[in-house]
Amino acid sequence: MSLICHLLKLLFQVVAVVVTLSYFLAWYENANQNPKLIAARFTPRSLLLALWLILLETGLLSVTVLVNPLGWLHTGQATASPQQQMPILLLHGLFHNRACWWFVKLRLRLHGYHNLHTLNLPPWKDAESLTELIALRVDALRHATGGEKVILVGHSMGGILARNYLQRRGGADKVAKLILLGAPNQGSKLIPFAVTRLARVLLPNSEFLQRLNQADFPAGIPVTNIYTRHDNMVVPSSNCKLRSVAEVELEKLGHIALLYHPKALNALTAALKEEP
Repeated sequence: MSLICHLLKLLFQVVAVVVTLSYFLAWYENANQNPKLIAARFTPRSLLLALWLILLETGLLSVTVLVNPLGWLHTGQATASPQQQMPILLLHGLFHNRACWWFVKLRLRLHGYHNLHTLNLPPWKDAESLTELIALRVDALRHATGGEKVILVGHSMGGILARNYLQRRGGADKVAKLILLGAPNQGSKLIPFAVTRLARVLLPNSEFLQRLNQADFPAGIPVTNIYTRHDNMVVPSSNCKLRSVAEVELEKLGHIALLYHPKALNALTAALKEEP
């Protein structure tokens, strides 16, 4: 038991260091864009907000890391029946797996959404290979339900892959709605610290993002972009913004908190309820 407690304490400490450093870098970049932040950096309000963001993000990221091994267990793919609602496919972010959606799925079930599906997107594959995995899963869900379309919800990198499928890889006739959570639509300046080839597509102004952002969204498909102005992984946080779609800007939340906090989940359920 003492060993487990020691490992949990070590995990929390490592996550706290990562989160704190990410917020330092995020503040540095945001302050370069908005010098007014410099004058207010040591006010009690700013210090309390910084402490809140670091503690909240550290706690939630620690939980997400702890459940991560469960996402690699083979439990079989959930099937959908023709009597169920339109399938909702949840796509996770870089270095996570399908386990990170556990709380979102719980919350959505309480709101009456039961046809929920997840998919592992391994970070050692490239963006186009992962987009193909999404395409195959979408087709499988469509065939299982006898329906024509699915709803895509993507957090972080999952949102970028969902956009690639919808805008550039033939998903226009198969997607009813797209909801993005903290998607780095214009890239992130933290990407040089990542270690995989997949992450490189998220460099600001990468060739991949340029092609994606030059492509139009298919007409008639609602797209909702939910993001937080205090994102610590999409740096600067303004890189979450996306032209010509409905946007919901939140505050006092970090990147992983978008998968847990009531404000983010309320925005998600509201987007799901909106009629096309």
